[in-house]
Amino acid sequence: MRRRLSLIVGLTILLSLCACASGGSKAEGALVLKDRAHFDDITLGFVPSSDHETIIAATEKLPELFRSELAKHGVDADAVSVQVGESYDAIGEAMVAGDVDIGWLPGGTYALYSEDCEVILTATRAGLSVDSTDPSAWNDEKNIPVKTNDTVKYYRALIYAGPSEYGRMLAEKTDRGETLTWEALDAARWATQKVSSSAGYIYPNLWLMKNYGKQLADLSDVTPFSTGYADALSAAANNEVDIFVGYADLRSDYAECWTLPESSTTADGRCGMGQDSSIWHDVKVIGVTDEIYNDAVAVSKSSALYTPDIIKIIRQSLISIINSPQGKDVFKMYNHTGYAEAADADYETARTAIEYFY
Repeated sequence: MRRRLSLIVGLTILLSLCACASGGSKAEGALVLKDRAHFDDITLGFVPSSDHETIIAATEKLPELFRSELAKHGVDADAVSVQVGESYDAIGEAMVAGDVDIGWLPGGTYALYSEDCEVILTATRAGLSVDSTDPSAWNDEKNIPVKTNDTVKYYRALIYAGPSEYGRMLAEKTDRGETLTWEALDAARWATQKVSSSAGYIYPNLWLMKNYGKQLADLSDVTPFSTGYADALSAAANNEVDIFVGYADLRSDYAECWTLPESSTTADGRCGMGQDSSIWHDVKVIGVTDEIYNDAVAVSKSSALYTPDIIKIIRQSLISIINSPQGKDVFKMYNHTGYAEAADADYETARTAIEYFY
């Protein structure tokens, strides 16, 4: 274990139904250690499914929020830090090594590293007004997919056609109700994420297998982007790729920066892509995957935090944080609206999918 638990004088949890005293810090129903525990430092790890700068800015207040919440439960930490991986696998490997204690991972990434970490929560998010398996249903500019008040534990990946001449041709065929042939898809230039990305590789790969009996590895021209969706989207904007894959509300997340000058950035740090038309006009859907179980929050089995009592406290602390206004601001970068208890079995489908590639 990389970190030393400085004080363990019986990690017995009191299930105390302590009412909040005036100005007190204990929440009603909170789990509180009988004897306080002390950690030197705790590292929180995030995959780069959003821009690195965006994640750093969004999580700026998270360390203090987390330290404060842990303290209410009898757990003290000298320092809490945030690490954003260069790739999805980088966070998984850091958890294996014990260099990241708690990681926010897509389902596929968790499945890949689940022998070395344990899921404790799954994200909930707002559903979308469009949830059809018909790709043309996602392309009506008068019916742009928007978030609803429904809370869901899944999302979908979409196969997107960019604004290149070939991409537009594929989108037009899809909207006419034509079934795209393997030959037509193979002639396109594709962009994916790393193989551990659920929406950026695993489920689009399953979509190809289900519909064509082929995999992404069978395509003639595929560029993997390990630094997040922004680079793949930028490649599409610059006509460097014809097709890219990603999560279903990706266009909403990048709608502003799509038409922003390349020399400008959005308030949350996304770089402009300098396009003339809206992303809804330029980027169309040509394929829809099956449902994907939401992101996992997992604890490294190499971490000093990996004890049943501390895991219960981490789980309750993160649920409390995301239910606060400040916490909602932190996790909206991942479109997380809440957290629910999770079990390893919830990600069995993702684990089965991973077996195709390893």
